[in-house]
Amino acid sequence: MARHMYNRMRIKLRALFAALMLFSVLCSVMYYIYGAPGEANTLWFTYLAFNKDIAEKIVSWKDALVSDSIVIPPEQWALMQKNNISYEYLLEEYKRNLSRWNEVSTTFAPPNLVLHENELCPERLPSMTGEIEVNMTEVNLTTVMNEILQEGPIKPGGHWTPTDCKAKYKVAILVPYRNREEHIPILYRHLIPMLRRQKLEFGFYFIEQAGTNPFNRAMLFNVGFKEAMKRYPWDCFVFQDVDHIPENNRNYYGCGQMPRHFAVKLDKYMYRLPYDEFFGGVSGLTTEQFKKINGFPNAFWGWGGEDDDLWARVANAGYEVSRPPGDVGKYKSIPHHHRGEAQFLGRWGLLKQSKTRNFLDGLNNIVYDPLITVHPLYVNITVDLQPMDVDYPEEES
Repeated sequence: MARHMYNRMRIKLRALFAALMLFSVLCSVMYYIYGAPGEANTLWFTYLAFNKDIAEKIVSWKDALVSDSIVIPPEQWALMQKNNISYEYLLEEYKRNLSRWNEVSTTFAPPNLVLHENELCPERLPSMTGEIEVNMTEVNLTTVMNEILQEGPIKPGGHWTPTDCKAKYKVAILVPYRNREEHIPILYRHLIPMLRRQKLEFGFYFIEQAGTNPFNRAMLFNVGFKEAMKRYPWDCFVFQDVDHIPENNRNYYGCGQMPRHFAVKLDKYMYRLPYDEFFGGVSGLTTEQFKKINGFPNAFWGWGGEDDDLWARVANAGYEVSRPPGDVGKYKSIPHHHRGEAQFLGRWGLLKQSKTRNFLDGLNNIVYDPLITVHPLYVNITVDLQPMDVDYPEEES
């Protein structure tokens, strides 16, 4: 009898232990979905980036070792001949540093370049010196504004135009946010000096989501686009995350090579691209391109998926996305917690329908009521977003 009672007790304890373990696992999963979507996606994207990087290196090594040949750019071949570098030596160098030959060399104007106020500003200026010293220490917006104004005046709304040459492009910077006020000065401290060095005409629009609905980054971009175009005839738009800080001022924010993905190498993803269609962080399209693809989708409530849908819209329109070469597209991400912003678990279903939803959901159906205030450094657009009623087509079986 005692042995029977002992066995029953042991079974109950095991069942209790298993239940506690299951509960712990479920709590962890729910935390990463609803409590820390940023951390979950960072881990997932880092994993994807690492595997993509390894796969590319394996393929490159295999090609180099099996065929014992590599494609040499003409300028590299001329340099080899000039310096008596053998092909075998180059192959060894290639194996040591596979990324070295993939970087595109770019010629920038000499330091003594003379600009003229009636001529277009060049795209590759000597003021674009390369690496930026990034400082992500929290700072007061007034302090940053005083620093910026010491370098020259800026019109209300953060609108600036070069005076020593004619800006080649008029670029609107759209920044969606909620509960991220402390990140704005850090972004300004780095981005405004960079844009000034690039001699672009620019203006800043911060689109703040009010209310209690899940964060909708894509819809905020659509709102920003519509409101910005009411105020000024911008040539193109840069869709900028508030926590992405550029590390190189040669990452040109002009319109010429759009559609463009600027944030190619992010520190939290080990400076690797998670996957080929990754379009997150900072991207850009011309005004006409953005209108043609019907903007961002409005249906992505929560964290994730809208950038993949934008990539699909761009591809469906027949555009090809360009990216800056080498380390020019490096960014640092301001550490933060996605405060209460849940992952959007319905994104996979919407992404499957991306092509059929393209012209049902976007710029053409958005409804909103903005509160607009003009600050010395930006235009702030506050909106309480609500879901749009769209009759989506049924999935094909």
